[in-house]
Amino acid sequence: MKKLLYGVAYYDEYMPYERLSTDIEMMKTAGINLVRIAESTWSTHEPQNGVFDFSSVDRVLDAMHAAGIHVIVGTPTYAVPTWMVKEYPDVLAETPDGPGRYGARQIMDIANPTYLFYSERIIRKLIGRVCGHPAVIGYQVDNETKHYRTSGPNVQLRFVKYMKDKFGTLERLNREFGLDYWSNRINSWEDFPSAVGTINGSLGAEFARFQRQLVTEFLAWQASIVNEYKRPDQFVTHNFDFEWRGHSFGVQPDVDHFEAAKALDIAGVDIYHPSQDELTGKEISFGGDSTRSLKETNYFVLETQAQAFPNWTPYPGQLRLQAFSHLASGANMVEYWHWHSIHNSFETYWKGLLSHDLGTNPTYEEAATIGRDFARLSPRLVNLKKNNRAAVLVSNEALTALEWFKLPGGNVRYNDIVRLAYDRLYEMNIGCDIVHPGSSVAFEKYEIIVVPALYAASDELLERLNRYVENGGRVVYTFKSGFADEHIQVRTGVQPGLIEKACGIRYSQFVEPKNVTLKGDPFGVGEDRNGVGVWMELLTPTTAEVLAWYDHPHWGAYAAITSNRHGRGTATYIGCMPSEAVVGKLLERVCREAGLLGLDQELRFPLIVKSGTNEQGKTIRYYFNYSDEPKSFDYSHGEGKELLADRPIRSGERIELERWGVAIVESI
Repeated sequence: MKKLLYGVAYYDEYMPYERLSTDIEMMKTAGINLVRIAESTWSTHEPQNGVFDFSSVDRVLDAMHAAGIHVIVGTPTYAVPTWMVKEYPDVLAETPDGPGRYGARQIMDIANPTYLFYSERIIRKLIGRVCGHPAVIGYQVDNETKHYRTSGPNVQLRFVKYMKDKFGTLERLNREFGLDYWSNRINSWEDFPSAVGTINGSLGAEFARFQRQLVTEFLAWQASIVNEYKRPDQFVTHNFDFEWRGHSFGVQPDVDHFEAAKALDIAGVDIYHPSQDELTGKEISFGGDSTRSLKETNYFVLETQAQAFPNWTPYPGQLRLQAFSHLASGANMVEYWHWHSIHNSFETYWKGLLSHDLGTNPTYEEAATIGRDFARLSPRLVNLKKNNRAAVLVSNEALTALEWFKLPGGNVRYNDIVRLAYDRLYEMNIGCDIVHPGSSVAFEKYEIIVVPALYAASDELLERLNRYVENGGRVVYTFKSGFADEHIQVRTGVQPGLIEKACGIRYSQFVEPKNVTLKGDPFGVGEDRNGVGVWMELLTPTTAEVLAWYDHPHWGAYAAITSNRHGRGTATYIGCMPSEAVVGKLLERVCREAGLLGLDQELRFPLIVKSGTNEQGKTIRYYFNYSDEPKSFDYSHGEGKELLADRPIRSGERIELERWGVAIVESI
């Protein structure tokens, strides 16, 4: 990719009247150089079984090409047409809630042979038609794919075969999953019960892993079909998404992004986030770091918000801030969902770049300033390379395990712990990569690896982390790490199991804290932010230094947070759920010891700094003001050029950022 892409999802089929030429004129005015089409309209392209109509695709491709606008074509497989469900009702996913009903999108069984047959046919018909068109630069396979909880009889049969292949014998399976409990033992493969009703966390988590594998296989299958048609200059991508909590939040429970991304040329992502007074950039950063790490290279933002919900309509300046925030994490594309607001149906009030009147508006006008800057600065900003020295290790298996064995109250979940750690690093302007248990990336490239709640982990992974510490690395573990193996079987030794030798602590009891604080406010955060909630392990140090003790009349003899020298490195263990302030101070301490606190870290949230190297070999630093008040700071990196204002900047010069403002400095 040699230039920045700035785009919108475009649905000519949804328009209330003919306006393709008007839309294109407005797109060009806004600097839009890319549209994504076709992924949502299977029933338009195939109104009846075997009857195809691609006239809407043809006219958009021809018009966009004439205007010099690139096109990504999506395979339209995530929303099935009515005729298919009428003829073949079993294409709808059977879930733990019962048989599926037609209406919503993403209700199909992605393992159903009939669904796959018709999906392959529409993919081949569409991609075969458009692959030679000069406007088409790439393809998006499906859309925000997940397994949709599919768990009917055909999925259960495949799961049994998967289990046979993985475990070989029932004796091994029964032993490793503890299926003697409550007479859950399986004595014949023919008697293997549906996993839907299981009370065994090991079996349930393995079924969840299998369901994630269905997604990996489905996307790889689609990519393989598209690869038969695509030209050498075209790419295949997909728009991954995240756990949804009213916005993009954390690790996606239903997809192994790292495995699924292997079949793609370029990883893509959909990132949605709070806005207005709640805009922090944390979701943009976490989503970007996660997606860049999938293939260790630049990525596409295939969907993000323009206006969206009324509580997300951006303040003046926020759309610019958000767009450049994506680039600062390594994105080569920013694409809005979507171009125009829709006048009916489910997403009527998820507004696009244009409002319902389809005319200009302040958000569109701000988008035009972004488009002009993207076009002007593309050679300086495209293909930003990042060299982060810190990483956060995330695990689908640990996430699933903590869903089976929830923390007290059930309100704090795996992703809360991930974000508790990640967000503090973000606030300190510590650049991060995201790694995973099967990562081929050498852990030794990082000074620090933060490991949140690694509840389920193989011996191999834990020993790998131990070696990393021995070789000079620094690990920060949170509570619940090392407790169970990859099958959620609790380790039989003293906890925290295999990582005890690196952490220098042990414990055998844990409690739900009530009226517990950290003794003496050891991190200087103030008594009001010194409390412990949700979970506490009663740690006894063996070789570790105690950084914090519990303050409680009965639990005060136990350590809460420790640090241990092991080999040439250090392992820090957080045995409880402390406040954000405590975690921030602790991570600051570790980062200082690792030599990660430089000039950029003198600035703190809401002033955010992100950096990388451009194709000219020069350092690019993005400065963001994530607040509703003007901020200023002294630039401390020698001579440079501020790219947005196109002016030189000297070392020590004061940079003024307006509220929700951004500056981009290229080193000289």
